[in-house]
Amino acid sequence: MSGWTIGILGGSGLYQIDGLEEARWQQVESPWGQPSAAILTGRIGHARIAFLPRHGRGHRIAPGEINARANIDALKRLGVTDLLAISSVGSLREDRAPGSFTIVDQFIDRTRGRAESFFGTGLVAHVSMADPVCPRLSALAAAAARGVGAAVMDGGTYLAMEGPAFSTRAESRLYRQWGADVIGMTAMPEAKLAREAELPYALIAMVTDYDAWREEEAAVDVTQVLAQVGANTALARETVRRLLLALPQARPASPIDTVLDQAIITPPHARAAAMIAKLGAVAGRAFR
Repeated sequence: MSGWTIGILGGSGLYQIDGLEEARWQQVESPWGQPSAAILTGRIGHARIAFLPRHGRGHRIAPGEINARANIDALKRLGVTDLLAISSVGSLREDRAPGSFTIVDQFIDRTRGRAESFFGTGLVAHVSMADPVCPRLSALAAAAARGVGAAVMDGGTYLAMEGPAFSTRAESRLYRQWGADVIGMTAMPEAKLAREAELPYALIAMVTDYDAWREEEAAVDVTQVLAQVGANTALARETVRRLLLALPQARPASPIDTVLDQAIITPPHARAAAMIAKLGAVAGRAFR
């Protein structure tokens, strides 16, 4: 057992964490490029935290331009053990109303052209994504959100679209037929990269709108989204704080901590030294 260091990836509207002790912003260099922003570190309760606004401070980075590899590598370099993502989403279901939270447990990836793996030529790995989130961290997130009065749906499929434009009505109806529950632009490849970095991952999806499938309503726009983001963000901040304060002092090991033991296919003698060096933070444990 060891202590918790919770990485928090904040989405639209969540640009800071309240109540941190020993708070300071840290610049972290990564061989994968520039992270979205400096990382706010500190402590709440038994847990250390490392908070990174994925769109940058001031929301200056578009979804498709987020360097998710650099973000997760930087968090891992700060000793993060578990990763909580918070994202604004549209709803594809009547019962997931604006203002509610969905604790995501599955994904459909419709992004394209994004760097979605730390591995490649010279060192190949295939992680399992059958169960893409950490049930332990997800349960803690759900309990914390309910504790602050949020309407919470346990489980749901997140459709990751490329963006930055919102869906057409035809696309929105199609995604409903596929079984998707919420739709957003940032969870992929973030969740895949977290798994490759052996970080248990959970996602709180904060609903801002009903996307475009409701024929009787006007299409979603940024004004509508931002109006709901403010209310969601207040609940999200309290949820994060409550989750952190509820953590026990010791962190039990997770099966995700060692997922690369069953994922790396390139034998030791054939692994490229340059790739091993580049993967030092996210996967160095697997090469020792």
